[in-house]
Amino acid sequence: MSFTAGKLLLFGATGDLAQRMLLPSLAALHADELLSPDLRIIGTARSDMDDAAYRNFAREALEKYLPADRRGGMAEFLGRLSYQTLDATTLDGFTDLADKVGGTDNGLAIFLSTAPSLFEPTIKGLQHAGLDCDNVRMCLEKPLGTDLATSCEINDAVAAAFPEDRIFRIDHYLGKETVQNLLALRFANIMFEPLWNASRIDHVQITVGETVGLEGRVAFYDDAGAIRDMVQNHMLQLLALVAMEPPSNFDATAVRDEKVKVLRALRAVGAEETVTGQYRAGAVNGEPVPGYDEELGKPSDTETFVAIKAHVDNWRWKGVPFYMRTGKRLPERVTEIVVQFRSPPHSIFEGKGTTMQPNKLVIGIQPEENITLSLMAKVPGLDREGMRLRSVPLNIAMPDAFVGQHRRIAYERLLLDLLEGDQTLFVRRDEVEAQWQWIDAIRAGWAENGQTPKPYPAGTWGPSAAIALAERDGVSWHDE
Repeated sequence: MSFTAGKLLLFGATGDLAQRMLLPSLAALHADELLSPDLRIIGTARSDMDDAAYRNFAREALEKYLPADRRGGMAEFLGRLSYQTLDATTLDGFTDLADKVGGTDNGLAIFLSTAPSLFEPTIKGLQHAGLDCDNVRMCLEKPLGTDLATSCEINDAVAAAFPEDRIFRIDHYLGKETVQNLLALRFANIMFEPLWNASRIDHVQITVGETVGLEGRVAFYDDAGAIRDMVQNHMLQLLALVAMEPPSNFDATAVRDEKVKVLRALRAVGAEETVTGQYRAGAVNGEPVPGYDEELGKPSDTETFVAIKAHVDNWRWKGVPFYMRTGKRLPERVTEIVVQFRSPPHSIFEGKGTTMQPNKLVIGIQPEENITLSLMAKVPGLDREGMRLRSVPLNIAMPDAFVGQHRRIAYERLLLDLLEGDQTLFVRRDEVEAQWQWIDAIRAGWAENGQTPKPYPAGTWGPSAAIALAERDGVSWHDE
């Protein structure tokens, strides 16, 4: 529905996400004059405070998490904020919340960042207070369930109050510039699309590495594990963007239609195509760190690392493996996509003292946003002992290519799209359910086969079996 929301209601407004991401993103948008001058922002959570106390709370968060050069007009931004204490487990406080929000004639966007157990009572409370009318949008922060069944329960509860065209399921990876640039790289450059298929691409790697451990997420992470925390949402979205067919145009329906086709085409994963691990004591960046069970305080079978060999069973990708891996306490924090092209079918340089290396496209998403294309080039010289070739990288560092542009928080783009009603970078229900179906089948296979995580020392790239998963096919993980 087309309208620009005049009010934004933030559930979980005192939580870690609000402090680190939501408030800094909104303040940065305000400093750049991208928010409507009339936009009001209402925060709500269990914490008992008034408007003035919440503004002080927000100021402290901005001073801690927002770069100083992006704090323009902070006093005016804080003036947009108000606050209403709410216990979402009971209907009692929702009428007061509705009074605090006031009329919704100019549109209301709701950002729901709460525990999954509170989704259904929150939706019922909003209905009770009349905050589910036609010009209200609902944005949902993950996790959206722990499997397909619980995801459907949450989606059914939300759908009882809001139609799909007013539901915005957020995956903050889709707000990252380099992830969006993947679409531009593929569909705005004629040189890549003719090569983007099984006849020219040997395999694809997607890596999401974290150096951190539990970081205060003990209860959530031990219930979720790496496959539900990272693969089910972020990594499958990246895979879908790499593998999707060209959409007819760049709008929410066309883009998401193509993504869901990829997710539905994912082949069931065999027992020999997954590896799980759990970190033990080791060293990260030269500092000793405890093992997962030590951090947790008890033994656990939760995986902190997973590697998967996936296939997309369609004409474009027949026979092309997609290797995915993610884990905690790995040697470096990195998110990247590697597209490994095939070798030329015939080398005219064979026997001339040179070795051919296939072209490789590396799309770095974090911590640095860059694109690197490796090409074969001649090494300078007179070649008296044969022509020498070497792989030479062509680097595009995005901050350098666009000097003067702020490096934006991913939530800036997504919050602005929520306010304006653009669903293109949000996840549709059928996408979520296709993702969960694939993940549930993998986890069921683990249970059936009695597969438990293999130990790996913190500071390494996971268990050795993950290396073997790729090397069986003559593939090496991109670790350099």
